[in-house]
Amino acid sequence: MPNPRRGEISAVLDGPPRTLVLTLGALAELEAAFGAADLMALAERFSRGRLSARDAMRIIAAGLGGAGEAVSLDEVARMRADGGAAGFARIVTALLAATFGADAGESEASSGPRPPPPQGA
Repeated sequence: MPNPRRGEISAVLDGPPRTLVLTLGALAELEAAFGAADLMALAERFSRGRLSARDAMRIIAAGLGGAGEAVSLDEVARMRADGGAAGFARIVTALLAATFGADAGESEASSGPRPPPPQGA
């Protein structure tokens, strides 16, 4: 069962529910794949709300890999999601929201992920 406090989500891909999470390693992989200079640039790219199918494949593959399920882009390309393309978009949106914050697609998104509160606050 996914733990939302750790940024994990559950998604049905090719039948069984699977856990996805964008770990630090998965995020570094996405930085390299998208040519993002840093995590803030990556968050800004995602906040624009315009992702290609190939972008979605990379994000889903990274999320599955972060949860310990090594899959290739080709394997993700052959997967099916409930709702077709809209289902994949919902999975990517949920994963990015779990990673960067619940309002990652809203006004906070343009400034990237929020830093943790100061110690002792």
